[in-house]
Amino acid sequence: MNRSDLAAVRCADDAPAFDYYEPTGNECEIFEQAYRHKLPLLIKGPTGCGKTRFVIHMAQRLGLELTTVACHDDLSAADLVGRHLITAGETRWSDGPLTRVVRNGGICYLDEIVEARKDTTVVLHPLTDDRRILPIDRTGEQLLAPDNFMLVVSYNPGYQNALKSLKPSTRQRFLALQFNFPPPAVEARIVATESGVGANMAERIVALAGRLRTLAQQDLEEAASTRLLVYTARLIAGGMNPQLACEVALIEPLSDDAMVQAALREVVRAQMG
Repeated sequence: MNRSDLAAVRCADDAPAFDYYEPTGNECEIFEQAYRHKLPLLIKGPTGCGKTRFVIHMAQRLGLELTTVACHDDLSAADLVGRHLITAGETRWSDGPLTRVVRNGGICYLDEIVEARKDTTVVLHPLTDDRRILPIDRTGEQLLAPDNFMLVVSYNPGYQNALKSLKPSTRQRFLALQFNFPPPAVEARIVATESGVGANMAERIVALAGRLRTLAQQDLEEAASTRLLVYTARLIAGGMNPQLACEVALIEPLSDDAMVQAALREVVRAQMG
């Protein structure tokens, strides 16, 4: 299957066609149940394992608008809720992305929530219990989330430490899904579908990833993600030499350490040579 065929791929059963997503378990059902019961959802998993693609797919499946916020160290509560701005000499209130979704409905997806400032998550608490409200102190409003509002957050537990983690009082406000890299057969299908390489090459790339992920337990900060495998496969499908594709899409992104890179090259040569 080539990339032009992606629009025809179905997630499960007789569901309408959406952007490609390959289920690995009952995550689609869990997401739908969370939405129906008006429950917030936390998705945990390593970088590049499909968390964001899954949320995009489910927004399409449920027919909901999706607003994604990439969290970072400087993200403040005002960035989410809104602030007063001076426009044409007048002071006007401007909704933040979270407020807009609470007003209009849809999914608000906060990607890598642990990267945001600690005080930011406090504004989420009234939205993640039975109240489902968003108080806006600066305007005196108290917005009640509509039935078609859903809050989804994600983070990578591999980055957790004393400074970057979700407080238990926040985590326990969410349902939680644990994501990981797909089983080899499923991951090979994903790589082949997303890149256009043949099944045999996709299987070789996934087998290489398995060996590199073993190294990640010792020498790498992050394991080789499914995203990087797709990048590698796209280069190969475009005619690039497989070892060069692995160099620029796997070895260089995974480490800056010369000794670690040398070890990765040995694994690539053994698997792809």
